Amino acid sequence: MVMSLIAVVEDEPSISEVVSLYLMRAGYQVQLFEDGLVAQEAFSHQIPDLVILDVMLPGMDGFALTRSLRNHSDVPIILLTSRREESDRIAGLELGADDYVVKPFSPQELVSRVRAVLRRISKEQKSHTDEPISFPSLSMDPQTRIVVAQGQEISLTAKEFDMLYHFIRHPHLVFSRDQLLESVWGMSEYIDPSTVTVHIRRLREKIENDPSNPAHLQTVWGVGYKFEP
Repeated sequence: MVMSLIAVVEDEPSISEVVSLYLMRAGYQVQLFEDGLVAQEAFSHQIPDLVILDVMLPGMDGFALTRSLRNHSDVPIILLTSRREESDRIAGLELGADDYVVKPFSPQELVSRVRAVLRRISKEQKSHTDEPISFPSLSMDPQTRIVVAQGQEISLTAKEFDMLYHFIRHPHLVFSRDQLLESVWGMSEYIDPSTVTVHIRRLREKIENDPSNPAHLQTVWGVGYKFEP
């Protein structure tokens, strides 16, 4: 069995060493980087299975490295941040990060999040044998991960695609934010529900004619969200 490769980009040795130890105990291979530019160069040659990325880094900060990665890869990214402001957390999600962990954090919690993300991806890879799904103004191909809205191919992050695919496979059904965290992220215990809100808004901006009055991704007030074909 091939072990997943986890890249940890963190310039505080006390943190990177503990995270590395817990990941290796959990059965993962680990790459350590202390500088954002060094990590960027390494990722241009080999993309790991998941990246754990500190926001404050020398060379290139975590937000810039996230943006760089998203230009050519949908590798899962978990941000480590000491910033507790919601605007900073949302900024990372909007750049394409899958999740974030606020320092100080439990290493075991971080390992649990890594497991959940990789388990979800493995499940998706096994299940993505479906035929393309088409509606008059929206279509998606689960195998090539190509999405076309209003006649134009659109670019989605890995998580945006996963959320849209989940909705499209369950039209008319209403999902709460906790249910979406469980189904799309693989866990709901540790993740801020506002993560769902950010991804819903970004999807609406990409697939709706009028994001302020969405035809597809509709809000059911007090309950959650649903997809209307």
